[in-house]
Order: sequence, then C-alpha cells, then structure tokens
Amino acid sequence: MDTRLINIGFGNIVAANRIVAIVSPDSAPIKRIIQKAREKGILIDATYGRRTRAVVITDSGHVVLSAVQPETVAHRFASRESVEEEAE
Repeated sequence: MDTRLINIGFGNIVAANRIVAIVSPDSAPIKRIIQKAREKGILIDATYGRRTRAVVITDSGHVVLSAVQPETVAHRFASRESVEEEAE
C-alpha cells in the first residue's frame, strides 16, 4: 500500500489516506474541536505562528492546524488523486 502525502503548507505534510475532513476554523463547533484537541494533547499546530485558515481532522482523532486555505489543501488532495487515476 502506497502512502500518499499532502502538503499543508510550509513543508508540513499529512498522510492523505488518514484525512477525514478539511474545514474552515471559523465556526463555533470547529473552535470547540480545536480546544478539546488542545486539552487532550492531540492538536498539531503547523501554522508557524500565522493565522489558522484550515483545520485537518484525521481518522486517529488528531487535529492539524494549517495556514493554507481549505480549498488549497482540498485541491492538492484532489489533484493527487486525479494523477494517480491517470497512471492506472
């Protein structure tokens, strides 16, 4: 099984097959998810001190903060899938 990796900004990479959701951090429920992850110690801040623009939620429950727009991360995710489909 080949592990695909998705760049979430500033050289940070997440395993694509572990991603459950890529969401915007603006809503109250997402802010609660971030806070609970911080309290549990399963929050990964990959923003390098910049504003959080995307929240990546993984199947292991980890929450990854990214300074890249959710649409950009989703586009990278989708373009990687289309490249693999063409190769098959």
